[in-house]
Amino acid sequence: MLAYTRQLAATDLVAVVASVSAAQSIRFGFDPATLASSVSVFSYSLVSAVLVSCWLVALAVFRTREGRVVGSGAEEYRRVAHASFALFGAVAIAAFLLQLELARGYLAVALPVGLATLIVSRWLWRKWLVRQRAAGAFSTTVVVVGSHLAAVNMARMFERDAAAGYRVVGVCVPGWSEAPGMRVDISGHSVPVLGDASDVLDALRKTRADMVAVSNTESLGGDGMRALAWQLEAVDVDLVVSTGVVDVAGPRLLIRPVAGLPLLHVDKPQYRGASRVGKLCVDLLGAAAALLVLSPFLLVIAILIRVTSHGPVFYRSERIGLNGQPFAMLKFRTMEADADARRVELIGRNEAAGPLFKLRDDPRVTPVGRWLRRLSIDELPQLINVLAGQMSVVGPRPPLRSEVVTYTGDVRRRLLVKPGITGLWQVSGRSDLSWEESVRLDLYYVENWSMIQDLLIVWRTVGAVLLAKGAY
Repeated sequence: MLAYTRQLAATDLVAVVASVSAAQSIRFGFDPATLASSVSVFSYSLVSAVLVSCWLVALAVFRTREGRVVGSGAEEYRRVAHASFALFGAVAIAAFLLQLELARGYLAVALPVGLATLIVSRWLWRKWLVRQRAAGAFSTTVVVVGSHLAAVNMARMFERDAAAGYRVVGVCVPGWSEAPGMRVDISGHSVPVLGDASDVLDALRKTRADMVAVSNTESLGGDGMRALAWQLEAVDVDLVVSTGVVDVAGPRLLIRPVAGLPLLHVDKPQYRGASRVGKLCVDLLGAAAALLVLSPFLLVIAILIRVTSHGPVFYRSERIGLNGQPFAMLKFRTMEADADARRVELIGRNEAAGPLFKLRDDPRVTPVGRWLRRLSIDELPQLINVLAGQMSVVGPRPPLRSEVVTYTGDVRRRLLVKPGITGLWQVSGRSDLSWEESVRLDLYYVENWSMIQDLLIVWRTVGAVLLAKGAY
């Protein structure tokens, strides 16, 4: 990863220099502008050079290119944003204390342009890294330590997400050291059992692995974990430990020492209180702005639907919203007017999992409707539902009443937040997902909501819609 982080550093330098130079040119043109203070007079070219240097230092101090973070997506972008805002906050404080009259337009251009350029460049590098990891490059080799079932489950999760860059090269299972040549199946291929917890160093020498992952600490105990950590101090190998907390993301997890024990504190989900008010404000402003900008386009779509098939422009489908309250979800009509009555004759051809009904080549869909579905344009009237407070821009998939009656206690947690026009299900395959996977993604969203995650989902939705993957 060293070569990759060097490439990131070079790209960061280019992005910051270009952004600060653009800010100076936009604000002052090519005039030799100066910044005066009670001490001296400075050229804005010198100010820009100092700002560039400080920005690069901030990116390093906030560890935005740390090996554990690069390529991870949200956490990498969060650190870049945190470093940038912290820098400009420090600049504002310094300017106030030193009575420097910094041009506001200069800073107002440098920060958003620089931050956007940095994040886009990191995103482009991440897309490249994902492709490289899928081909087997830039991967971290892992030895998994733990009981048989837990070790295999962890290895399979690593293998399932090739973009994460973890490749399991062996496992160490307590009690299996006396079984030479033993192998375990991991997603269609086998990896060797290299002994038990006492054989980890030998396993590392055989495999030259970069990391040791402990799947369940109870198989080692407190003394065993301490001994393993001490053993790994002598070699350049990372140690990671599974928390055993399923579908809870990093921002909710915090290690706190209590009575000499490193306890994992799990924060409550953020779907109540001030966070919920902030999400509501973003939803209302975003939906209103989108409807205003898209209104001419929506009018053209409405005319096309009206003149190419009989029936209303909008289709109202009952869905279950926040706290189990039903509402009429709006969509552009993409089927013939008698589509609901014809569903009975097609029920035997259902291709969806669980209580859903989907057909890849549904004969009830109109020619215009097929195009609208492919590009997800039929979903745009749901912006009206957002303004009415019934939906959110990002959230779980809006469920039917027939789905909700099948919910168990855990699945009902989907109803703790408003359903969304888009969500993790939208950017992860849509109709190609299994019922179980769709539910898991919705529950993950409910448990780990954050504003940054919402912005990333909206960004990924653009790509999902353009590729039309899973849309039918």
